[in-house]
Amino acid sequence: MDDEKSSKNQKRVNQDFKQEQLDQYRIRDYGQPMTTQEGKKRSQDQDQLKAGIRGPSLRQDYEFLEKMSHFVHEEIPERVVHARGYSAYGEFECYESMTHVTKAGFLQEAGKKTPITVRFSTVQGAKGSYDTARDLRCKGVKLYTEEGNVDLTTIAMPVLINQDAMKFPDAMHAYQAKQADDIPTASGAHDRFWDYVANNDEALHMVLWIMSDRGILRSYRMMESWSINTYLFVNDQDVATFVRYVWKPVLGVHSLLQDESLKIGGLDPDFHRRDLREAIDNGAYPEYELGVQLISMEDEFKYDFDVLDPSKFWPEELVPVQMIGKLTLNRNIDNYFTESEQVAFNPANVVPGIDFSNDPVLQGRLMAYRDTQQHRLGSANYVELPINKPICPFHNNQRRGAMRQRIDVDKVNYHQNSLADNTPYTVPPEEGGYKDYPGKVDGYKIRARSESFKDYFSQPRIFWNSLTPIEKQHTIEALSYQVGSVKSESVRQQVVNILVNVDKDMASIVADNIGVDRPSGSNVPVSTSYSSLSQASTPKYAYTQKVGVLIGDGYNGNEVTNALNTLQQYGVFVDIISERLGTVTGNDGTTLQVDKTFLTSSPYLVDSLYVVGGSSRNQAKFNSDITEFVHVAYKHYKPIGVSSTGESFIHASENNNLAGVVFAANNPDFGEDFVSAIAQQRFWDRK
Repeated sequence: MDDEKSSKNQKRVNQDFKQEQLDQYRIRDYGQPMTTQEGKKRSQDQDQLKAGIRGPSLRQDYEFLEKMSHFVHEEIPERVVHARGYSAYGEFECYESMTHVTKAGFLQEAGKKTPITVRFSTVQGAKGSYDTARDLRCKGVKLYTEEGNVDLTTIAMPVLINQDAMKFPDAMHAYQAKQADDIPTASGAHDRFWDYVANNDEALHMVLWIMSDRGILRSYRMMESWSINTYLFVNDQDVATFVRYVWKPVLGVHSLLQDESLKIGGLDPDFHRRDLREAIDNGAYPEYELGVQLISMEDEFKYDFDVLDPSKFWPEELVPVQMIGKLTLNRNIDNYFTESEQVAFNPANVVPGIDFSNDPVLQGRLMAYRDTQQHRLGSANYVELPINKPICPFHNNQRRGAMRQRIDVDKVNYHQNSLADNTPYTVPPEEGGYKDYPGKVDGYKIRARSESFKDYFSQPRIFWNSLTPIEKQHTIEALSYQVGSVKSESVRQQVVNILVNVDKDMASIVADNIGVDRPSGSNVPVSTSYSSLSQASTPKYAYTQKVGVLIGDGYNGNEVTNALNTLQQYGVFVDIISERLGTVTGNDGTTLQVDKTFLTSSPYLVDSLYVVGGSSRNQAKFNSDITEFVHVAYKHYKPIGVSSTGESFIHASENNNLAGVVFAANNPDFGEDFVSAIAQQRFWDRK
């Protein structure tokens, strides 16, 4: 009996009943035909069902609805994309009346101000990921207008990874962490993502932007962002104009180096949200000008790009940007959950004067977003949450649903009634009711893509041509790092084989770096370049740049005080960094409050250094810490100011040229010279 019992126990140990139970649910899709959830075989999985090859998508497209609805319900309750984000409040001020192209109320009068909330976010990483990861970023602006909410969603590059919303779940499935181990977090440096890029030509353009300096922002305050999608402005004469939006930061567009972004991810995962919050707390309110690019309906086919293709940019040199207003962020949120996590954006939220083109990604987003937010926030009544509630009154016949907050006391909740004098009543367009633009629709039901969308490499080539040598170098480094992390040699080879369409020399260098054969093809024969695509010409200011002051006791009080006063005068942020918290005392008795120690700060967390030196209880350690800060700042091309007492920490030699290093000794204009260096931000000619 004991032996029999022991045998049964051993069998029970060897036999995992739970795994046996799960085995019946384990399915392998490899080598199988694609079907709907109900098992119907699918003949096409690339495009929505449209009314004509360039027409709008149709509501009867249940295959798209099934695919997209399943995708947006995949995470509970975290956003399936843009999970990591941060918000602030502010106002939008209109520069001039746009009556000639739109009847949208918030754009009718110069000087008119509209309250807003904004949410910045990354895409790939979960809520617990880090801010500075190489990624595309989103800027959602909710304008609380008198006619209702307008949600303007933009991303930090003018092109999207897919041309039809049907492909968005595929792109994100490939981009996000592997299903086996949920690795990597906040990174596309893995096999599945690059396999997708290599096998979906339309993805290459945006990925090239992400691999450029645009993919690792210095700050949300320095982020340019585009609507990507093509909307319509409609005036009171029912004349429509194609429009794309762009937010341009007043401080210019600036980026981190790849090494900095990776280091900061560990040193301060909240780097961008902390930077935004501190700037607003200090009264250095972030500002962004709103620009619009306008194309008349008659010029729809005028250009060598399709105005409805979200994977193509509209060159500013061909379609000028008209600045129509300014956004100022002037108030921090008080509660992250209620004001940032619960804010819900939807591009379908527009007012009279703004309408939608047949852009196939925009068409899909109009269907997906409300479903997404309802799932994420648990009820169709999410609009009643304070952060989402419009400032104008809203009335309809909806009464129930989870988390309903308002108490409607009317007896009638249906349209066409006599008991309530048929209220709430509809409003004629001439009195402010929303009227859809009466665009003509004519075509056969079809799943296909316009031939004009299929030039996948000309614009990526133009983008590459437009970059400066240092920007190209950084892009090659990013590609080598990302694709070099791919385990599959086949995928690595496929990536360089598609990169050759953009630039053969670039693809060959990357191939050498990642251990695969150089590609045999050649880049497309396009020589066009646009200066607007490079960050080289962006505005540069010392204002709000952060200087780390490395200092101990016995510093030259007069010299340092004058320098700090000059920095303050130009709005430069300063961190006093020393051996320990407390105060440091100068040779004239002046004192400075220490903000950070060498342990709690880092040369990666400041934009430049002011090397003062001085005495310390542990002089050897103090000197070593300053030397390390200087070494890191110098190799990352950052400006360095050197006090007369700090000269021992940096010397000219045959191995350096000290470009961007400003010395105070015998320099009565040190403060001004240092500020000028801080404004330049990087000295790429440094050796």
